[in-house]
Amino acid sequence: MPERVLLARHGQTQWNREHRLQGRLDSPLTPEGVEQAHAIADRLTDVDVRTVCSSPLGRAVHTSTIVAERLGADVVEVPELAELDHGELSGLTWEEIDAEYPTAREERAANRYGWAFPGGESYAQARARARKALSSCGWVSQGIPLLISHEMIGRMLRAELRGLDASTALGLRHPHGVVFEIDGASERML
Repeated sequence: MPERVLLARHGQTQWNREHRLQGRLDSPLTPEGVEQAHAIADRLTDVDVRTVCSSPLGRAVHTSTIVAERLGADVVEVPELAELDHGELSGLTWEEIDAEYPTAREERAANRYGWAFPGGESYAQARARARKALSSCGWVSQGIPLLISHEMIGRMLRAELRGLDASTALGLRHPHGVVFEIDGASERML
């Protein structure tokens, strides 16, 4: 696992604007999402990023490609960086989920870390994937690795890198266009 890592979330997508759960499904970056990708690249021009590890999902690959082209870096797709699998809830809003799966929100609130999306996965399952992703990125990266993924798996990446417990990890947020630099247990926004 690399000591110093940069983490970014993909740019805003159409489904982000509609408040739809994407999970492993995809929607295109909005014009604002493309601007966010360019802003990430601009922020990192003086940092030694030669490898961008990307989730294989289209929104992350699009963001990664924009950033890597600007930095002259290579893009490596890392399957374990994919977002949590939202299973049957993928593509739905919470209002639609409440109508179709009336107990889901309550069940999730009772055990958010261990609760698995119906037909999908839990944060607990994703944390093991995050650990593997960090190891893979450490092996393939030259310079300081930049990982571009998603908000939910990003929580687990940050938890692994900083040694956070589940409760603390679940409280983390990662807005679009923000880059976190994590060095040991410390974290700062670039």
